[in-house]
Amino acid sequence: MPKIFLILLFLCATSSLWSQPTTQEQLEERKAKIQLEIQEKEQLLQSVKSKEKSIVTQLMIQKEKIGLKEKLIKTTEKQTKLLSNDIYTNQLKINQLNRDLDQLRKDYAEMILKSYKSRSEQSRAMFLLSSQNFLQAYKRAQYMKQYASYRKMQGEEIKGKTNQLVEYNSKIGAQKSEKEKLIVENEKEKQELVKEKQEQEKIANQIKKDKGKITAEIKKKQQESKKIDAQIQKLIREAIASANKKTAAANAKANPKATAAEKKAIETSTKIVLTPEGKLVSDNFKSNKGSLPWPVEKGAISLGYGDQPHPIFKTLMVHNSGIEISTESGSNARAVFSGEVTQVQLITPLKKAVIVKHGDFFTIYQNLSSVNVQVGDKVSAKQSLGKIRTDGDGKTILKFMVSQNTTYFNPTSWLSGR
Repeated sequence: MPKIFLILLFLCATSSLWSQPTTQEQLEERKAKIQLEIQEKEQLLQSVKSKEKSIVTQLMIQKEKIGLKEKLIKTTEKQTKLLSNDIYTNQLKINQLNRDLDQLRKDYAEMILKSYKSRSEQSRAMFLLSSQNFLQAYKRAQYMKQYASYRKMQGEEIKGKTNQLVEYNSKIGAQKSEKEKLIVENEKEKQELVKEKQEQEKIANQIKKDKGKITAEIKKKQQESKKIDAQIQKLIREAIASANKKTAAANAKANPKATAAEKKAIETSTKIVLTPEGKLVSDNFKSNKGSLPWPVEKGAISLGYGDQPHPIFKTLMVHNSGIEISTESGSNARAVFSGEVTQVQLITPLKKAVIVKHGDFFTIYQNLSSVNVQVGDKVSAKQSLGKIRTDGDGKTILKFMVSQNTTYFNPTSWLSGR
């Protein structure tokens, strides 16, 4: 029974050993991705610090950076745990190999001793000649041959297991070194995290001093946002009416028997009446929910979607019909999916907006200082639509929205995790 248990333990250990490298590789990829995001956040933070008078955005980027640092620490801890399991499994194999080698060497030594005692050619010849008949002599000759072969096989087995032992000792040594390296790396990240939190506290204290001024600015911005939202709604309704007018005309041309009432029903619909081609585009856009590229190359969400407490002043409720993404000065807004530009509008004297239609879905890109496209243009995913405006405080923020007809959605759930 103990022998069966050891065999089962060995099989489980072997299975675990084979599965580990893939998991370690995935964790290493995840860690590299997190480190890249931290680097991007640091670059963005430094850019914002050097140009922005308001420090609210600084604090929000700092919070995101801290979150990524915490993810990095957890990922490294998982790597360390997997290495510990791997080291334990390999140590079990080393222990078993040592036991096997001890037994093999003992058996081999006894065999060599017996062989030494009967080593003379005369004794071997006498062993054969003392046979009672030819059959017995043949069997004795075969036995001697098998004995020599078995001795050779045992020698090779000892050599093979010794090589395995060397290999596993080398592997476990490398794994222990890697584990030590990860522990040191994680300790360094934890120390960095403490510094990041101290910096966050410093920024938060600075904000408290200017609370009244910042609160007034937030309220003013909310009023402006409501006005712009009303303009965007009006533009979307116009885009729906325009699309339906084209559909009604095409339908009347293709079907002369269509009644005036049918044509009017299409033209006055508050939702886009999809053609077969339009439905295909709409379904394709919908099926890509959660995997659309970001509307900026680099950036961090500085204000989320919907009614929410302000990220800094929790007692102040704010509304956002999309998401606000802080990015570097000079950045471009880019289309998140292929579609048709239906509106290019001056929202305020300094801010422009681009609306792109995808079937009966719309993506809206606000706060552009210049635009690269015009109404009717077909655009592809990641194509530049225009430059994002940097305001007087040095803030470069894109407001991004997603709607189906006039119903808004949370854009975050449509974008990829990057």
